[in-house]
Amino acid sequence: MRAGTWKLEDAKARFSEVVRRARSEGPQRVTLRGKPAVVVIDAATYDQDRLRRTGQHIVAALAASPPGELMLDRPFVTGPVRDVEL
Repeated sequence: MRAGTWKLEDAKARFSEVVRRARSEGPQRVTLRGKPAVVVIDAATYDQDRLRRTGQHIVAALAASPPGELMLDRPFVTGPVRDVEL
């Protein structure tokens, strides 16, 4: 098994070590029946990643840019909508 990867039973028995390594070495993967199940990461990394994914930084940057004051028309689709099977 590669570094930073734990079997579930080992991660449960050594949870403090899993947390310590997540904070010092980076994400720790936990497997369940040999397949990836979860990743344990430190709180700062989680919070930073969540901020990055919201898009708020790009919205703020665009609003502060010179074209940020332009008003753009947003066309709306008013035609029929068909069902799509996923």
